[in-house]
Amino acid sequence: MATGSIGLRLNTKFFKMRHDGKYTYRLDPEIMIGASKKLMMHINVYGSDMYQPGFRVEGASLYGKYRFLSLDDVHSHFRMAAFGKISMISNPAVLQADGKYYHSDEIDIDGNNSGFSAGVVTTQLSHKMAFSSSASFVNRMVNLNGVKDPGQSTNAINYTLSGGYLFLPRVYSNYRQTNFNLYFELIGSSALDKKAYYIDAAPAIQFIFNSIARLDISYRAQIAGNMQRLSENYFLLRLEYNLLNIFTNRK
Repeated sequence: MATGSIGLRLNTKFFKMRHDGKYTYRLDPEIMIGASKKLMMHINVYGSDMYQPGFRVEGASLYGKYRFLSLDDVHSHFRMAAFGKISMISNPAVLQADGKYYHSDEIDIDGNNSGFSAGVVTTQLSHKMAFSSSASFVNRMVNLNGVKDPGQSTNAINYTLSGGYLFLPRVYSNYRQTNFNLYFELIGSSALDKKAYYIDAAPAIQFIFNSIARLDISYRAQIAGNMQRLSENYFLLRLEYNLLNIFTNRK
């Protein structure tokens, strides 16, 4: 993010639940702060109808990312950053539906589980092509309103690999031109306390308007794995708007 800017983002996920095939949804409003050219912070609030018939607020999270390496050139750069996240969630430890209990070994601190994560992300930009990868450790903590299921996985390693390509505009003439990007991401997790893993594929399209607004539409689905999960695929709709130079010092 640009230094001194604030980003407003709304993430909406539509999950196809594994136990009954029905869809639930989660709203995830997010505030992003470009504290400096190296540090950015995110604050998220989560709410869904996944664990009960009606919508309710589930909790919140705080995320920070610090860029410690930047090798920039004309139309290209290589960057590395360290990141960390902590979530406090009030969902039950297991999902109860139709008189049955459904357990999950997936550690999802984006709304399902309290926990923390820490890791490193790298990005490589070359003209219209961009690549990114990350690896992180994630720990499941006890949710705010319940006791952790003793059979669930507690620690895991998460990893991602993604690539994107700018299709439009073919030639830049001004910053008001709409950008059209296609990207594809592989997202995986491996439990550290049992033999369980998954690998998901997530193709997506992205539009950037006037260099400050963004729309993402993506679909994520499991392509390999044996981990017990509440949902193995979902649709994502993301809207974002950036307010530039909100608290930049001016002399």
